[in-house]
Amino acid sequence: MSERFMVVPVAHGDESACGDGDGVDDVCDPAGDCEGEHAERLRSVPILRYNREPNRYGGGNPRESSPFINTDDDKGNLYDGKNMALFEEEMDSNPMVSSLLNKLANYTNLTQGVREHEEADEDEGAKKKTVKSPQMGTFIGVYLPCLQNILGVILFLRMTWIVGTAGILEVFIIVSMCCSCTMLTAISMSAIATNGVVPAGGSYYMISRSLGPEFGGAVGLCFYLGTTFAGAMYILGTIEILLTYIVPSAAIFKAEEKEYEAEAMLNNMRVYGTCCLTLMALVVFVGVKYVNKLALVFLACVVLSIFAIYAGVIKTIFEPPVFPVCLLGNRTLQNHDFDKCMKTDIIDNVTVTTKLWSLFCKGPELNASCNEYFTLNNVTEIQGIPGLTSGVISENMWGSYGPAGMLVEKPVPSVAAADSSQDMYMPYVVNDITTFFTLLVGIYFPSVTGIMAGSNRSGDLRDAQRSIPIGTILAIATTTIIYLSCVVLFGACIEGVVLRDKFGDSVKGNLVIGTLSWPSPWVIVIGSFFSCCGAGLQSLTGAPRLLQAIARDGIVPFLEVFGHGKANGEPTWALLLTALICESGILIASLDAVAPILSMFFLMCYLFVNLACALQTLLRTPNWRPRFKFYHWALSFLGMSLCLALMFISSWYYALVAMLIAGCIYKYIEYRGAEKEWGDGIRGLSLNAARFALIRLEEAPPHTKNWRPQLLVLLNLDSELSVKHPRLLSFTTQLKAGKGLTIVGSVLEGTYLTKEAEAKRAEQNIKAAMTAEKTKGFCHVVASSNLRDGISHLVQSAGLGGMKHNSVLMAWPGSWKQSNDPQSWKSFIETIRETTAAHQALLVAKNVDSFPHQERLKEGTIDVWWIVHDGGMLMLLPFLLRQHKVWRKCKMRIFTVAQMDDNSIQMKKDLQMFLYHLRLDAEVEVVEMHDSDISAFTYEKTLVMEQRSQMLIQMQLSRTEREREIQSITDESRSSIRRKHQSGAHSSGVNNQSSQLDDANQDEAQLIHDRNTASHAALNDKADATPERVHMTWTKEKFFTERNRNREPFASMAVRDLFNMKPEWESLNQSNVRCMHTAVKLNEVVVNKSQGAHLVLLNMPGPPRNRGGDENYMEFLEVMMEGLNRVLLVRGGGQEVITIYS
Repeated sequence: MSERFMVVPVAHGDESACGDGDGVDDVCDPAGDCEGEHAERLRSVPILRYNREPNRYGGGNPRESSPFINTDDDKGNLYDGKNMALFEEEMDSNPMVSSLLNKLANYTNLTQGVREHEEADEDEGAKKKTVKSPQMGTFIGVYLPCLQNILGVILFLRMTWIVGTAGILEVFIIVSMCCSCTMLTAISMSAIATNGVVPAGGSYYMISRSLGPEFGGAVGLCFYLGTTFAGAMYILGTIEILLTYIVPSAAIFKAEEKEYEAEAMLNNMRVYGTCCLTLMALVVFVGVKYVNKLALVFLACVVLSIFAIYAGVIKTIFEPPVFPVCLLGNRTLQNHDFDKCMKTDIIDNVTVTTKLWSLFCKGPELNASCNEYFTLNNVTEIQGIPGLTSGVISENMWGSYGPAGMLVEKPVPSVAAADSSQDMYMPYVVNDITTFFTLLVGIYFPSVTGIMAGSNRSGDLRDAQRSIPIGTILAIATTTIIYLSCVVLFGACIEGVVLRDKFGDSVKGNLVIGTLSWPSPWVIVIGSFFSCCGAGLQSLTGAPRLLQAIARDGIVPFLEVFGHGKANGEPTWALLLTALICESGILIASLDAVAPILSMFFLMCYLFVNLACALQTLLRTPNWRPRFKFYHWALSFLGMSLCLALMFISSWYYALVAMLIAGCIYKYIEYRGAEKEWGDGIRGLSLNAARFALIRLEEAPPHTKNWRPQLLVLLNLDSELSVKHPRLLSFTTQLKAGKGLTIVGSVLEGTYLTKEAEAKRAEQNIKAAMTAEKTKGFCHVVASSNLRDGISHLVQSAGLGGMKHNSVLMAWPGSWKQSNDPQSWKSFIETIRETTAAHQALLVAKNVDSFPHQERLKEGTIDVWWIVHDGGMLMLLPFLLRQHKVWRKCKMRIFTVAQMDDNSIQMKKDLQMFLYHLRLDAEVEVVEMHDSDISAFTYEKTLVMEQRSQMLIQMQLSRTEREREIQSITDESRSSIRRKHQSGAHSSGVNNQSSQLDDANQDEAQLIHDRNTASHAALNDKADATPERVHMTWTKEKFFTERNRNREPFASMAVRDLFNMKPEWESLNQSNVRCMHTAVKLNEVVVNKSQGAHLVLLNMPGPPRNRGGDENYMEFLEVMMEGLNRVLLVRGGGQEVITIYS
């Protein structure tokens, strides 16, 4: 006979019963024919049908609102099969993992952690078009955009001038500081960007979600202003290239005198810049898609320009380009109005004056009155690009700072003039602004910005968590190499006076960097022109969207109007404001004056990115699990310090203004609509701050990202008022790591008036134990008339305001079977019910005394058995444990259960994808646990459990009455068995066999009687020194051993048919049978897979809704955990505690 079988009743007469595996009757025709193999199987075995409809709370009342999103169509699929009968009562709120996993992995079943994204989508109202899955990789999606944004106007227009002014060594320091700042910021940004799914929004989204709306709003607006002023800088760069190097004749304002040339140029920049801004704003307004399509063209211009520079440097080794520079003494001359670098020329043996002569003398005659310095010094011509091997690098190693109007001179001997008052009117190359080291830092820094381009495109990337760190860091490394190499190459190839010539006046108005390029200077001129145009368009495209995102968040009320736009979502009003702010930058008209302004705003943004990463790392928030691992709080603090230093190095007054703007925005957001609180002295301020913080905490429940277990630890005390399970405190320390709230509570039975001294002593003992176990928290001992009410008071009232616990940790009552007082396990079950009603999570540790103390565990596993989804507690707890040194070497394994209709391969893929988005490293295994017939062992185990329950009901009677009741139960069982088999024997006519079966069943009933009596003796007769303990959880093999020991005369008989127990089984509660089947099956697979694990986490099924089955519930849990050493039963609190979002 098979050990596993199903028993359902056989149809009588013309009626035919066909049952499927889940208790739903198949349709049969009147003749009783059932279709399929299933019907054939049913005809071949005796059949016992039972109703599998689970009991419900509240007599069919609608279930309360749940944080889990399950449609009505899903309800029918949540529970299928008797393997999960223990969890079936709560399937409405805690769905099976198999039914939820695919939706979680594909974002279609959004959890509480993304509620803000759902609301944002609902606010838009219009139905969204189906979005194609993002396909951009690291190179196209992150690396190239970052490269395009970093390399730009400063490299082409100011890099040579910075090298000539500061010298190679100091520029090396400037480039190294700025690039180190952006590299450290990129590391911090990579950690934040890979800490979950980052929707489009870039740095604003990351900072606001990491540091809160106050910092987010302040830094978001600073970043917006920086991006807007960057647009102004790029437009000014475009106009400078146009009017200085492409079509100088297009200038509207022209100066008659040299001293007015700078002012005329500024006016030209204002007019043309305004026109260019208007044109670009119209392009952005009409269609952003055209800007995006042209992005690759602009990028190609940048790349080609870079290659042209390097090609030109290589060419100077063999054949330097011819760009002569004319020197008068040691002064550099503007080479615009003369073609020959000489005072006089001999034509047809006649000495004639040149155009240069007429610039310094009052007439072309040889005897004309000339400038004194012109008369005393000779004119010489040198090569502007002497080449890489010329040795000019030694002259360019050191800087040459000076005030505005200082002449650009070569360090060669010359004769000084007595009167230098007329020098400003002569065609010399001079400094247009006062130069100093800190100014150059501010001008150069915008050339390393643009590192956020990859994170801004996170919504378009195939794998943002991989692409953003790799692409951004590689782009910064590439541009750093380009900048550092350009510093050396420019200093080694170009003459110093040409480097300090900002606008190329000494080389006939050519772009200085263009003179070095190959094959023509026009490659750089055209390439830099289109590069600046593209960068300006990108700024005017990105800045309005950033402002729109801030406005739609609603954190700055007066900006909410800018959240609206066209029907397609384009930010019209934000674009208008951006254009107005950009116009203010253009009216400044000087690229050198605008660059430090945007440097301030970008540096402040980068400062807060580093701060966010450092704080998250130091606070160790549960949601802080970046997939990018190469970060450290010290690097973030170094980056933050470097940003702050660069702000004040560049311009201390701009830095103060930027910080003042950010501070005002921060305070406005923080105190919007709130009254100021004033107290008396420092203590009053501290009390008000604490009260304000508690009130703020109580205003709303914590966001899913910020959720961490705030524990109420329920301790048992022994007769000496000492802690019975100190390892529970050790486990608390390992789980909390000093973060969050911990309240350690205990209950003394009695009144507070009589137990006051004991309560204080117990509190001291608990605090001593907490100190010994390094548990940081509060202690709370209450006196109550009974244990159950005391625990209820702690669960309800522990904590203050928003500082309340959300989870309860307690030890499993291991001796509940041996206890004479049933109140111990009844209080345990009532605690489960009360934590559920209070929407608090519950953690129950079995064999807590075997948990590790402070010794580090060797390599092993923490096994998670994720059977039903109850908020993600099972995922979060192992991650928190592994942050502690004791569990750090343990690997995390996640098991989930697949039913008959589940695709286990797809489930594994979905679970792996879900864990990938959660940034959790764990091995995944799907265990197939198909519906199987309920075994005889399960039936007999249930029979013993129910008989034990009946006996414990009699615990309130006297011992004599209990024994009489047991005898009555046994007699009834014996009579039932005898009647059943006598009727069977009479119908078959085999009296001898009936007699033998009757004897056998009498022996069996006697065995039940003996075991029950022995069990009562073990429970109640404490006076006996060594009572014979009878294990009620007994196996089928033990049953046969006991039975055969009392049936020696019948040893020669065959093994009795298991169907002889059928009369007993028919009277069993079939719900209990199915629950026991779940417990046995789960225990089999868990023990098989996880017996050697350091810790096993299991979903804790809820207690029965019918309180009459409480003791059976304890038996089910005991069976489910049998054979496992360290077990943590976990029951969620009804809310999501882990999210894939940042």
